[in-house]
Amino acid sequence: MPAKTRSPPDGGYGWVVVVSAFIVMGLTAAVLKTFGLFFVEIQQHFNELASTTSWITSVTIAIFHLGAPLASSLCVRYTHRAVVIIGGLLAFSGMALGFLGLNMVWMYATTGFLQGLGISFSWTPAISIVSHYFSKKRALANAIASAGECAFAFTFGPFFQWLISQYGWKGALLIIGGIQLNICVCGVLMRPLASSCLLEASHSETKKPPGNGASRTDKEDRSPITNKTFNWMLVRRPEFVLYAIFGILAAMSFFVPPLFLVPLSYSLGIDESWTASLLSLLAMVDFAGRLLCGWYANLHITKTVHLLTMTITLISISLLLLPLANSYLSLAIFTAFYGFFFGTTVAVHITVLADVVGMPDFDSALGLFMLIRSTGGFVGPSLAGLLVDMAGDYRAGFYMAGATLVLSAGFLITLDQLQQRKERGNHTNTKEKSILSYPSLHLLKLQNRRYQDHDIVV
Repeated sequence: MPAKTRSPPDGGYGWVVVVSAFIVMGLTAAVLKTFGLFFVEIQQHFNELASTTSWITSVTIAIFHLGAPLASSLCVRYTHRAVVIIGGLLAFSGMALGFLGLNMVWMYATTGFLQGLGISFSWTPAISIVSHYFSKKRALANAIASAGECAFAFTFGPFFQWLISQYGWKGALLIIGGIQLNICVCGVLMRPLASSCLLEASHSETKKPPGNGASRTDKEDRSPITNKTFNWMLVRRPEFVLYAIFGILAAMSFFVPPLFLVPLSYSLGIDESWTASLLSLLAMVDFAGRLLCGWYANLHITKTVHLLTMTITLISISLLLLPLANSYLSLAIFTAFYGFFFGTTVAVHITVLADVVGMPDFDSALGLFMLIRSTGGFVGPSLAGLLVDMAGDYRAGFYMAGATLVLSAGFLITLDQLQQRKERGNHTNTKEKSILSYPSLHLLKLQNRRYQDHDIVV
């Protein structure tokens, strides 16, 4: 029985996948965001320096990014469902073994390495399969899925604090690990697209005569899962390289504001209780930005790369203006602007990646993009910290982040120009082929040749 269509569902069961990805985002990225609540408890328990204790989070972030290519390759080789389930088991193992709290090296290996690998194996395929299930509504679906990070982070802060006060940091780790087992349930719900139908449709297309096939763009949207090998050759494609450089520069900036926002507020003499409200405000406007931008991108009024360029520019302006704040109110206003535009950026940047490389190579591209982007995440905070030490002012970190984002927007503009040039070239080639293949024109040429031959004979 031939397949009726190879198009992504763009709805239906796809929304179940989106809700599952929403929960996975919360049980991975949101846990990583709020793990700082355990920092002082672990530091005091082992009587270690702050720099030594901070390596737990550093290892988690590093493995989260470095494990992305492996997670993507496993998705290509097997299924997204299987990789998410493995990720849930790894995340649970990291927290459950961390409960033993033997020493700092043990914490690096469990809540650092295992937790980071679990997050990578859960986050990467969850965000990837959403893009496979949607085409026209891809931006909206990605925005809703990514919003899980904000929604869970808003509630995890007070919840984790309550767990620590009631059960201690070890007991809290074990309970959180048990909660993360729900990632496996979400993975089970991430039903793979019907591969048998895809294979049948692919087989039927091979029987079609040349020239009757769909265009390259149509094939990319209508063949969600076609590649069975990880495509490392993406690094040779100029479009992907430009977008990867943008990712590095953006990552250098995105990790800086959450790091220095609280110290900056303390330096302005703002009370601790008011400072905590800044983080809640940041989570709320981030959530709103993701949903609103996803809804707007779904209208297809603005090209996604243009929308991303605008949001990046607005974030950079917000970061450059934020150091001008001298009171809680002004700091809250600039923080709200930054958080909102950050949410809009997160809502569309994965969609832009899919547009740049096409869906057949999306899994490979996502893994490589995360791997390459990790360098920015490592360099950015340390560079900002160096500038803060040199200037003796936390404002220097925000200036660095804003300037770096301005530079990253330049690479998005270059990428857009390259894509437009290629589109014009493809359009010209298609037009020439259609003219040459037009039957009446071909007959007209034959008639002219006959008349010329007749004149020569006479």
